[in-house]
Amino acid sequence: MSSTLVSQASLQRFIQSAFVNQGLPEADATQVARLMAEADLQGSDGHGVIRLPQYIKRIQAGGINKHPDIRIVRERAGMAVVDGDNGMGHLVVSRAVDIAIEKARNTGVAWVGTRYSNHAGPASLYARRPLEHDMLGLYFAVGNANHLPPWGGMDMLLSTNPIAAGIPADEEPPVVLDMATTVAAYGKVKAKAKRGEQMPVGWMIDREGKPLLDPQRANEGFLLPIGEHKGYGLALMVGLLAGTLGGAAMGRDVIDFNADFKTVTNTGQAILVIDLSAFGDPADFKHAVDHLVRDIRGSQRLPGVERIWLPGEQSHEKRARYREAGIPIANGLMADLQVLATELGIAPLMGKASA
Repeated sequence: MSSTLVSQASLQRFIQSAFVNQGLPEADATQVARLMAEADLQGSDGHGVIRLPQYIKRIQAGGINKHPDIRIVRERAGMAVVDGDNGMGHLVVSRAVDIAIEKARNTGVAWVGTRYSNHAGPASLYARRPLEHDMLGLYFAVGNANHLPPWGGMDMLLSTNPIAAGIPADEEPPVVLDMATTVAAYGKVKAKAKRGEQMPVGWMIDREGKPLLDPQRANEGFLLPIGEHKGYGLALMVGLLAGTLGGAAMGRDVIDFNADFKTVTNTGQAILVIDLSAFGDPADFKHAVDHLVRDIRGSQRLPGVERIWLPGEQSHEKRARYREAGIPIANGLMADLQVLATELGIAPLMGKASA
């Protein structure tokens, strides 16, 4: 795959300048750009700058509120519901995480849900944030388009509905799980299409139940759930918790933001934050995590297996490698971003060809 290497700083500046050009306040544009660039830095390329043209189209069509009043609309000591006022999802979820962290300091555990939010990028970005405060995070979201039918059905009433968990360690990297409840997140399908690659068998099937391998034909089929009926059930539960509980869209009410740039999506997310100090000394917990991580990594492997990975380790390694060498951006996506830069009248994204 041919790609261009760009620095995290240059990628963030490019994204920020695009949003400022479209009227987002500079502080908001900076925050969203930082999170989008961080997504690409950790290898979540289906949720980073690849989404920028789509976000810009939605802003231009009036589908995003550029000056939202993000506020708490329901609250108790250990919970809150945040109304995002149709602002950029990165801003809405970041506010929800901040509120949950502050509440967890007092209550030990805090749940904060969002409504009238939007697509916010990879779930792990938000599950990781409590780690800086000796807390752990669990994140749930309703996907921004339905690509999953109920098990045995054909009506796409559910989305990829991701789950993420961030668990702090001491000397080891944190254990960070970020997974869709489908075999592949739809962002990965979009990334495959942009790179001109085929999908592996098991990601999608067509309406006759046959494997669908061409990502350009993704609208002719649907994603498959993890674990068959179990993944369907998990997607349903996540949607009820992240969407229905907080008054956000679920089922037929979910707007396909890939096709509709104007209608308010009313996207729902939820963050659960647990303060480790409520359960004991955080250092003891993190030492125990280190011990378990090393046990798992050092356990006996099947023939031909070079390494047992922990959740989040590969993203952790990509962060270090991409910071040093640059973030690879597929040349097809680079071409789209240069067209966008010309249309907006901003400086193009610069990088160097990968070896």
